[in-house]
Amino acid sequence: MQMLLEDVALDRPLAIQWEHQMTDDEYFQFCQINQDLRIERTAQGDILIMPLPGAETSFRNSELSAQLANWARKDARGLAFGSSVEYLLPNGAAYSPNASWVLGSRVTVLTREQKRKFPPLCPDFIVELMSPSDRLSKAKAKMQEWIANGVQLGWLLDPDHRTVYIYRSVGEPEQIINPERLVGEGPVAGFVLELADIWAGL
Repeated sequence: MQMLLEDVALDRPLAIQWEHQMTDDEYFQFCQINQDLRIERTAQGDILIMPLPGAETSFRNSELSAQLANWARKDARGLAFGSSVEYLLPNGAAYSPNASWVLGSRVTVLTREQKRKFPPLCPDFIVELMSPSDRLSKAKAKMQEWIANGVQLGWLLDPDHRTVYIYRSVGEPEQIINPERLVGEGPVAGFVLELADIWAGL
């Protein structure tokens, strides 16, 4: 196993070797010890340490999460989550989207311990918000991985280019340039994400 430290200046990862691959519990404890870091795990067991977002990305993420949470509360079919939750996916990866939604009945079957740690499930809907340090090719590959693990609908937002990539469980991704809003479908039918403030940033 490796720990990959994303070095934005060098444009390459710095790898640190591990003697053994962490179990899910060991990985959770590792993340708890290093709460100031943004950590994810790949399907191969590599640990990714990513740059912290700047103020503008944090603002955009807050606006995104608030809109989804407000809709989910009124809709009452499922639960919305912010960027601090991390999902243990079927392929072994552990990823944390910027915002996500899970059907309520899928959450209620989790044990109390699973709810207090990283839940072993794939969300029904996710939104990934690109920050200036993100690379589009990697972001798109991650979206494909979300879909392969069970996400029914995923939105990849690229604020700097005012572009959205829509990923569905079937078919090819759809690209939309400079939309004013996104209308949910499938698991989040009825949700509308207004993009004006997200596009504007700070």
